[in-house]
Amino acid sequence: MSFQQTVWIARHGNRLDFVNPEWFNTAVRRYDPPLSEDGVIQAQQLGKRLQSEKIAHIFASPFLRTIQTANQVAEMLDLPIKLEAGLGEWHNPEWMSENPEIHPRELLEKDYPRIDWNYASYLVPEYPENEAKMMMRMAKIVGKLVTDYSEDILLVGHGASVIGITQGLMPDNPPFKASLCCLVKIVKEGNNWQIELQGDTSHLTETEDNIRFV
Repeated sequence: MSFQQTVWIARHGNRLDFVNPEWFNTAVRRYDPPLSEDGVIQAQQLGKRLQSEKIAHIFASPFLRTIQTANQVAEMLDLPIKLEAGLGEWHNPEWMSENPEIHPRELLEKDYPRIDWNYASYLVPEYPENEAKMMMRMAKIVGKLVTDYSEDILLVGHGASVIGITQGLMPDNPPFKASLCCLVKIVKEGNNWQIELQGDTSHLTETEDNIRFV
């Protein structure tokens, strides 16, 4: 019988600064916004979509919006969350004027007890980061994770990381749109990876295309 592994890749739900851009101007950690109200609903719907899957490990970018998205799935599956900095947002100098500050452990521990603080990240991105460097980071981290974890895994990241992780496993896969809270499913049969879902949003009642941004 050939070995099979499924890698699920999800983007976080809608973020507060997309709904309320003014939030950015007074935020303590302006590059680490939480989910918006509808983003929480999207994350809950993602959790329901994945509740019957045989996911054994959940890895999330350490940004708050990805933790909150992963937490909804972790609650459904009764699993811990491993924070992997290698899955973090593209440290694009056109998006960020400095290295992004994220929420510290003492704040996260209180609200997200499912985080496994014994897990140590394989990779930590450096600011600034061009696209080639970001794509290389994503390919390297997904390669490491599928090697060290042979069971089905879920990776919760950002738009850029969803694309980068997919390309890391399947370099010849054509470009696609990684919408908010979308889902990618890639299955390994023997030595070959096959993509079964690509940017799927069928689990959502509100997608990026019909959300009203203020």
